[in-house]
Amino acid sequence: MDASALRLLIKQKLQDGRLPHSSITRVWSGPSDGETCDACDVRITKDQSVTQVTLADDRGARPGLPFHVVCFHLWDVERCAE
Repeated sequence: MDASALRLLIKQKLQDGRLPHSSITRVWSGPSDGETCDACDVRITKDQSVTQVTLADDRGARPGLPFHVVCFHLWDVERCAE
């Protein structure tokens, strides 16, 4: 997926609530276990890094939102812009 299409998908997910606008309390990266990226819905392969995000209003329901590194950066820019 090219950057323009990815940015549009992220904007749509922010608008319809599939991605949160919440403040980030913690970010960490490491090897993927095959998670699916919350931004692009594509599997993060084991040879890629996953960026996990914990949000301020997360009540422990999820250990963190998984993103590709690029997807995390685009989501962070778009959520702060709105």
